[in-house]
Amino acid sequence: MLRPSAIVFDLGKVLVDFDYAIAGRRIASRAKAAIDPARFVSDHSDLLLRYELGQVTTRQFFDEIRVATGFDGSFEEFGRFFGDIFTPIQPMVELHAALRRKGFPTYIFSNTNDLAVEHIRRSFPFFSNFDGYIFSYQHGAMKPDAKLYEVVEREAKRHGEEILYLDDRPENIAAGAARGWQVLLHESPEKTRAALEQPKLLVGA
Repeated sequence: MLRPSAIVFDLGKVLVDFDYAIAGRRIASRAKAAIDPARFVSDHSDLLLRYELGQVTTRQFFDEIRVATGFDGSFEEFGRFFGDIFTPIQPMVELHAALRRKGFPTYIFSNTNDLAVEHIRRSFPFFSNFDGYIFSYQHGAMKPDAKLYEVVEREAKRHGEEILYLDDRPENIAAGAARGWQVLLHESPEKTRAALEQPKLLVGA
């Protein structure tokens, strides 16, 4: 692995874990329709896709869920129920901090939505320690669409092997590799840290 000049992190399942069933249970407790929390996302997958592509606003997303489920809570309650489903993956947060101490510019690159980002920004201080953020809902495209990878390159002002990209999904990694990026499939914090220690990126961290 060559020494990169920027490191790009996926967000979900890399820096933070999440469970949409948590949102499903909370919404079910205030809904008139029967909801299976484990199927909440799959039952509304088309709507969530449009939300993460920025095709509907947060208010429109709320209104469509309310109509579909009979949810009787407020917009603010819904935001808390839907957004508060994340926990930091602490070893990866620490790994990111170590890379920052070594002087690497870092970026977050995620298929996500406004409610999730706002909750994470408010709740987890580490989130502010990146040089840039590329979110699907802000650009109307989702990984592995090449258009979103182009946004990363413009934001980071780097291309090809200058970029090291960490993601837990093989199809997203493959799209980065196709652009000449250095890539690392994230399977566990231990494996990812070991892979980064091989080229001595973390020596002295």
